[in-house]
Amino acid sequence: MATAEQLRALLRSYAEGDEPRFLSIAMQIAALEAKQGHNKLAQELRAVIDEVRTRGKVAPRTPRQPVPLVQPKGELSGLLSVTYPHTRLQEMVLEEAVRERLLRVLREQRQQHKLREHGLRPRNRILLVGPPGSGKTMTASALAGEMTLPLFSIQLDGLLTKFMGETAAKLRLVFDAIRTTRGVYFFDEFDSIGGHRAATNDVGEIRRVLNSFLQFLENDDSDSLIVAATNNPQLLDAALFRRFDDVIEYRNPTLELAGQLVSERLGPFRSTKLDVRAIVNAFTDLSYADLARACDDAVKEAILRDATEVDESAMVSALEERRSARRS
Repeated sequence: MATAEQLRALLRSYAEGDEPRFLSIAMQIAALEAKQGHNKLAQELRAVIDEVRTRGKVAPRTPRQPVPLVQPKGELSGLLSVTYPHTRLQEMVLEEAVRERLLRVLREQRQQHKLREHGLRPRNRILLVGPPGSGKTMTASALAGEMTLPLFSIQLDGLLTKFMGETAAKLRLVFDAIRTTRGVYFFDEFDSIGGHRAATNDVGEIRRVLNSFLQFLENDDSDSLIVAATNNPQLLDAALFRRFDDVIEYRNPTLELAGQLVSERLGPFRSTKLDVRAIVNAFTDLSYADLARACDDAVKEAILRDATEVDESAMVSALEERRSARRS
C-alpha cells in the first residue's frame, strides 16, 4: 500500500497541476505495489499513468460521450445495435495471461498515435475463442467501457441472407461504418461468417462472404477495434487466424478462479461459514456465466427470505439448477 506521505504528495501535486511530480509519485506507488507482490494492481496503475502521459495533463478529463452513428439509415440500422457499456476489466475474473493480453490491447489503443508516428499499427483486430459462458462477450463490453467507446454488435440475422452478393454488400456497409465511426465492433458467433471454405455443405455464397470479409479485414486501417468471438474455432477457415492481431483463448474457470468469482459475486451476502472452495470443487464443469447466475439466484433467494447471508444449501441448490439447465 502507498504510504501516507506518498498519498499526501500525490494529492498535492495533482492540486497544483505539477505533472512531472504527479507521475513520478504515481510510478513510485506502482513500483511499491509490484515489490509487495500486487502485480495486477501495479499493472493497472501503470496503465493509468500511461493514459495520463498520453493526455499530457493531470487534470481530470471531462467525460466524453461516445459519438454514435447518426440515426443509421436504410439497411445499416438492421445490421448494428449500439450500447454504451460501463464494464471494466477489473470487474472480470480472468486468467492472468488473458488479462495481460487485453491490457496490452488497451495500451496500444490508448497510445496508438505513438505507434503510428513510427509506421506501426496498434492491435485492433482481436479473435476470442473458448466455450460458452467463458467471458468473451463481457470482454467486448469491457474493452468498450475501458476506452469510453460505443459497442456496436453486428446483427447476424440482418447480415446473412440467401441472395447472391447481398451479404457481401451488407458487410461492406459494416466496414464503412467501422472506418467512419470509431467504436468497438463485435462479431459474435463468428463461425457463421468465417466457416471453412472447403466445407462439403458450402453452397458458394458463404465462400464469397468469407473472401469479402478477409479482404475488408486485411484493408482495414481504422481507429476502431474489431472483436470477433466463437465457441467453435475448429470451424473457422485457416486464413482467418493470420488476419487477426491476437487470438486469445478462454477456458472454463479453474478451482481458484471459480472460488474468487463466487466470493466476489456473493459480496456482503457471503457467509463466513460458507466453504466456497468445497462448493465450487463439486461443480468444476460450470462456466463463469453459470457460476455468476447461480450466485445471483442464491442472493435473490436470501433477499426474498429477509436473510442477510446465503447459506450452503441455497448455493448448492442454485448451482445444481444451473447444471441441469445446461444439460436440458
